[in-house]
Amino acid sequence: MKTNLILAEKSVSISALRNNPAQYFGNEPVAVLNHNKPAGYLVGAALFEEMVKMLSALEESQTFIGRFQPRGAELAELCKKGADLMLEATQEEMEDFAE
Repeated sequence: MKTNLILAEKSVSISALRNNPAQYFGNEPVAVLNHNKPAGYLVGAALFEEMVKMLSALEESQTFIGRFQPRGAELAELCKKGADLMLEATQEEMEDFAE
């Protein structure tokens, strides 16, 4: 017998969902079952909007990381600038430095 993963604490059969679908739109997902197997998930508008915001933020952060890909010459220049700044730093500035 195959076990199906259900990613929600609540579930409803498709036939029960047809009787009164509005009662299942809430702040947590509801698994919709067809022949005792998950056919989909039902979420309320507020939860869906929050999920979209989280996915957008994740996508933006990954896009930002992916954009910084300096070539060898650019990387060498950045390293030289960093080394120059370290050499120009005062003793007081170096004492305040922390990783």
